[in-house]
Amino acid sequence: MIVIAIGGNSLIKDAMHMSVPDQYAAVVETARHITDLLERRYHIVITHGNGPQVGFILLRSEHSRGILHQVPIDSIVADTQGALGYQIQQALENEFHRRGLKNSVATIVTQTLVDRTDPAFAQPSKPIGQFYTRAEAEDRMRVEKWAMVEDAGRGWRRVVASPKPVRILESEVVKHLVKDGYVVIAAGGGGIPVVADEQGNLSGVAAVIDKDLASAVLAEAISADLLVISTAVEKVCLNYGKPNEQALDRMTVAEARRYVAEGHFQAGSMLPKVQACLQFLEAGGREALITCPEALSTALAGKTGTRIVP
Repeated sequence: MIVIAIGGNSLIKDAMHMSVPDQYAAVVETARHITDLLERRYHIVITHGNGPQVGFILLRSEHSRGILHQVPIDSIVADTQGALGYQIQQALENEFHRRGLKNSVATIVTQTLVDRTDPAFAQPSKPIGQFYTRAEAEDRMRVEKWAMVEDAGRGWRRVVASPKPVRILESEVVKHLVKDGYVVIAAGGGGIPVVADEQGNLSGVAAVIDKDLASAVLAEAISADLLVISTAVEKVCLNYGKPNEQALDRMTVAEARRYVAEGHFQAGSMLPKVQACLQFLEAGGREALITCPEALSTALAGKTGTRIVP
């Protein structure tokens, strides 16, 4: 069984192709690569990011300010799980039909439990949504009680907590569906962030969960053999973008830890992907793989990509 994490940014090719039809076209392309794996008898669970899509909904909400109510972050994550899950599900089913495959796809609205005492709630740091002027930011902080920060001279942005995922609440449902032969789409956007009170009652919170870390938690919970992080590059590189750039075919956990300590991976880019792989492996996972969507098949055949092993 493999868990494949697809980045939300990978569904947007460039600034000229951000519409829903453009995103669907990118999904169709990724669906072809995933179906190649299905034909090789892999059991597949798909997770996906939602960063840009959350930003679009926040912007729409901002433009309707004073006319409609603000949409809570947990509801926005749920919205994007449904919309992107629908696109991925439809693209896969169309590809299955084209190839004469009888497989079915199920999209699960997924909640991710986080710790209400997680330090991230005391220090919100994840920027979301648009840029504001100082006056607009002061208004939002006063009226909406948002936490906001000035962002490198470009304006002010809202920041929310990014707590660590503790448990994927629907992981048993995912496991059963995979066992019954379904391709499953789950933990979209890292999952809908929820906390539990003393009685175990759940409630949504204003937070954003890293989808790669959530994918690692899900992969562990369903006893996946392999965690695949699909991203924009074919291989992980040391000294990325520099004259001495070095692509990696393989890393052990110890080597990856050393590279992280040496600062080779950027916080907003490759670092969370490597950390997710390390978390999966240290929890008992057999292997992790980082590569781009178009290289999925050849990477699983051992011909490209970066493999991380215990």
